Amino acid sequence: MRMSMNGISSMATRQVLNDLACAYETKSGERIAIESTGGVAAFKRIEEGEAFDIVVLAADAIDRLAASSRIDAASRVRVARSGVAIAVAKGAPRPSVDDEAAVREAVLAARTIGYSTGPSGVYLTRLFERWGIAERIAPRIVQAQPGVAVGTLIARGEVELGFQQMSEMIGVEGIDVLGMLPPEIQALTVFEGAICANARAPQLARAFLAFLASPDAGDAKVRHGMEPC
Repeated sequence: MRMSMNGISSMATRQVLNDLACAYETKSGERIAIESTGGVAAFKRIEEGEAFDIVVLAADAIDRLAASSRIDAASRVRVARSGVAIAVAKGAPRPSVDDEAAVREAVLAARTIGYSTGPSGVYLTRLFERWGIAERIAPRIVQAQPGVAVGTLIARGEVELGFQQMSEMIGVEGIDVLGMLPPEIQALTVFEGAICANARAPQLARAFLAFLASPDAGDAKVRHGMEPC
């Protein structure tokens, strides 16, 4: 009898999980369904007890779900890590982003600056505060709604300079990715998966998580702008 399991994740891992779910289905014959939404919304749904077999979120969110016993903490696996990329509209002038000073100048010069409600957005808020420019650029900040890619806002002309996980920039039409944040200010987010406390197919969930963490999943992670952990 064919088994099935479901999961929920943030948008940052949507594409890689879709690919890996398809690969696992082909390999095992089991059905894997992963719903991707804004990370804040995904976390809330697990906290409120909605039934899923697995959840894949940033490690700090998984920490909080473990603390509230919404996941099996012993089942946690590292799925991938992702850095923050910078993008502008396709064909637009390309400011230098080679080092910290250049990125700061690009931010100050931009008419609008976009970031997400996820880990990269939290990090950028702190970075702008550390640079002492948060109040100065506050009227120009456009924060993407949960589940909406910053790249989409760039392509629409709503954001001039945008920041988000590279995994969410890849494949977005109408943008040019300038590159990653330079190493001195880069922030790598680790994404983890775990079995939910109310999982209906825990054995299949455990097997799929093992596949996500295995070397067999590495090429898909790189293809979608992430790194194996």
